[in-house]
Amino acid sequence: MNIVCLDMEGVLVPEIWIAFAEASGIPELRRTTRDEPDYDKLMAYRLAILKEHGLGLREIQATIAKIDPLPGAKAFLDELRSVTQVIILSDTFEQFAKPLMEKLGWPSIFCNTLEVAESGEITGYKMRCEKSKLTTVRALQSIGFETIAAGDSFNDLGMIQASKAGFLFKSTEQIKKDYPELPAYEEFGDLLNAIKGAL
Repeated sequence: MNIVCLDMEGVLVPEIWIAFAEASGIPELRRTTRDEPDYDKLMAYRLAILKEHGLGLREIQATIAKIDPLPGAKAFLDELRSVTQVIILSDTFEQFAKPLMEKLGWPSIFCNTLEVAESGEITGYKMRCEKSKLTTVRALQSIGFETIAAGDSFNDLGMIQASKAGFLFKSTEQIKKDYPELPAYEEFGDLLNAIKGAL
């Protein structure tokens, strides 16, 4: 039994924080897991900037409402789901992901949760589990699934390397250079063929 585990941001949809950095005019918010491997450090940095500028969940959700999946992402996902099971494993948050999942035809997603005050200020976040992508892949393997994984960032490397087949997709030149053993693709058609070949 195979199951495909995909990252969300940078793979199926644009990076939410980059879109919000552009919408808010705060370039410091452009930092993502492509730049910072330590997720807790990255989130502490983001929350401090939001607090400093008086921005909260409402403003970020207004930006997310305008984000569309990457061109070809929904067709890729639809075809992939017609041949195998797929789960999106993301370090994003339920409050961010829902409108994007609707645009992608409601695939299954495992992600995290924001802690939000009544004022709308984001006060913290709750991770589903430690090293959530790798932990989830190992859990799926423990119940009889063989995993195939694809992602673009530092936080995807664990699940990619632990799977029977793993791919970089739309990754950075640095990550591709540091992990030359991982096949890297830029187009959905090529990734789809690679996954089908591994099933």
